Amino acid sequence: MTTTVHGLDEIKQLAGRDLGVGNWLEITQERVNTFADATDDHQWIHLDVDRARSGPFGGTIAHGYLTLSLLIPLYTELLDIRGVGMSVNYGLEKVRFPSPVPVGGKIRLAGKVASVEEVSGNGVQMVLDFTVEIDGSAKPACVARAVYRHYA
Repeated sequence: MTTTVHGLDEIKQLAGRDLGVGNWLEITQERVNTFADATDDHQWIHLDVDRARSGPFGGTIAHGYLTLSLLIPLYTELLDIRGVGMSVNYGLEKVRFPSPVPVGGKIRLAGKVASVEEVSGNGVQMVLDFTVEIDGSAKPACVARAVYRHYA
């Protein structure tokens, strides 16, 4: 279920809040191929279906950075921020990829607001702890601490 907030004051109230989990998203070979073309990362473990079957993962896998980039659409399933003039991705404090995402696998995002603090320019900075879960796997695909800024 999506949490909706309006304005900076309501964002501040999110500190410490668990945002829950989003919907499952299937990772297709087409998505992986498109990402490879966009980033010029054409490593066989991502693209060569036949070779990857006998490789270390038993099939093709998503790029770690593809998984990371999917935080954007998956995050919007968890939190809808309205009533601000601008929002920016301020960066990442930590990112790890504990387990590969097999093509054909499904992922979803779990999120928690670690902190919210005021920043200059009439804004707030949110630090969020994200875990990208893989359907059927005990280990997550990605664990990241993301920083966003929102301005009135």
